[in-house]
Amino acid sequence: MTAIAVTIAGSDSGGGAGIQADLKTFSALGAYGASVITAITAQNTRGVTVVEDISPAIVEAQIDAVFSDLAIGAVKIGMVSCGETIAIIADGLRRYGKMAVLDPVMVATSGDALLRADAIAALSDQLLPLALIATPNLPEAALLTGRAIATDEAEMGRQAEFILKAGARSVLIKGGHGHGPEATDIFFDGGDPVRLTASRIETTNDHGTGCTLSAAIAAGLAGGMSLADAVIAAKDYLHGAIVAAGDLKVGQGRGPVHHFHRWWQPDVR
Repeated sequence: MTAIAVTIAGSDSGGGAGIQADLKTFSALGAYGASVITAITAQNTRGVTVVEDISPAIVEAQIDAVFSDLAIGAVKIGMVSCGETIAIIADGLRRYGKMAVLDPVMVATSGDALLRADAIAALSDQLLPLALIATPNLPEAALLTGRAIATDEAEMGRQAEFILKAGARSVLIKGGHGHGPEATDIFFDGGDPVRLTASRIETTNDHGTGCTLSAAIAAGLAGGMSLADAVIAAKDYLHGAIVAAGDLKVGQGRGPVHHFHRWWQPDVR
């Protein structure tokens, strides 16, 4: 059977993050990608200039259209900036009996806010309990827990435990915003925390890293991987996409990662 994953997220007109990054990632990892668009952004490698939410009714109609027809193997949720839309998505997941890979997108790589303050509580209350795994970065984990941004692995572990108690089945706190020669993520599902490390790559081509990682986890789940294996494979894929990002010359700001680094030739621009 064809592996199918669906992304519920916002559109990035620059193509490096959001729906566009998710669909590229699904395709790169062998999953057929479907989408439910929650918002349209006017953005490029230099920043976000406008965000316009899609009406909750249209979001609901997209969910019903996709889930009633396609054999969805995994769901990824990204940018959802409206509390009413969050409620619609939660209702849809419950109606179709789905758990999700939840990437709590709150701030773009450029630093622009993507989630309104009044929606943070709705996300925590309604979507975290439906998350098979939540994948916050360090600033997002701090916002979800009401704590200071973690500066060490012990605090990352404490925040992961807090998010688990808030309802998520498992948590991957991403350490890409940290410092040092290694980027360390903490995976926690109630047992012993698991450290996932990779060498830190100094690059300005890191737009869409969070979207790409969560989409890669969803692609692995859709393909039949266990959650732990999907997380490990996704981190390996993203690391390769960051390493190869310098082969792309896209935009004048923070460029995208190279989603098709395993297939495109190095001289492709």
